[in-house]
Amino acid sequence: MMQSLVNLFFPKICYACLNLLEDNQDTICVSCRHDLPVTNYHFNDDDTVLKVFYGRVKVEKATALFRFEKKSIVQQLIHGLKYKGYENIGFVLGDWLGGELKTIEHYNTIDFVIPVPLHKKKLKKRGYNQVAKFGQQIAEALNAKYVDDVLLKITNTKSQVNKMRFARWNESDELFTLQNKNSIEHKHILLVDDIITTGATLEACTNVLNQASNIKISIAVMAIA
Repeated sequence: MMQSLVNLFFPKICYACLNLLEDNQDTICVSCRHDLPVTNYHFNDDDTVLKVFYGRVKVEKATALFRFEKKSIVQQLIHGLKYKGYENIGFVLGDWLGGELKTIEHYNTIDFVIPVPLHKKKLKKRGYNQVAKFGQQIAEALNAKYVDDVLLKITNTKSQVNKMRFARWNESDELFTLQNKNSIEHKHILLVDDIITTGATLEACTNVLNQASNIKISIAVMAIA
């Protein structure tokens, strides 16, 4: 009764289609969940995401939960997560992907889950890293440790939205730094982010993480464009 009263004054909406949610639904309605373009890359051992990094950096495994297209449900979700304060979207997507990855042997060897970091100024403005809850839920599912104080962003860049692919790649150089690198040596790291396009940001992060000795890096993202 109390929950129904709360919903009356503060109705819950689906963050994908913006329609009202039923009482037993949360964040994304059943209809939108069925319409989301899941990739199943990790189930099918598909190397679509991995191919992005061929000849650039060594990555053990890489996967994406969804395919990203403009004016799609996935774009609506990630836009809400990054710019409208709908942080719970990260929780739901991390819980979703984490539940799938824990059934796969490779991902059960993960020691640390590390998010692509935000610069401290952008973090202060937004109030949260949009991939934090995503990474935390995956870490919990894999019995790994979520670590956000090793990889740091030291250069504040403007939004990557609407930038040309070469500009994105060029600006990713020397954006990140590593601290407490001894803590991740000889470990298997899962690097997580929201969207992969050119792979430049994840490549830059991987290069910095490789300053630590004898590590393995895998990648998981919400969506691939």
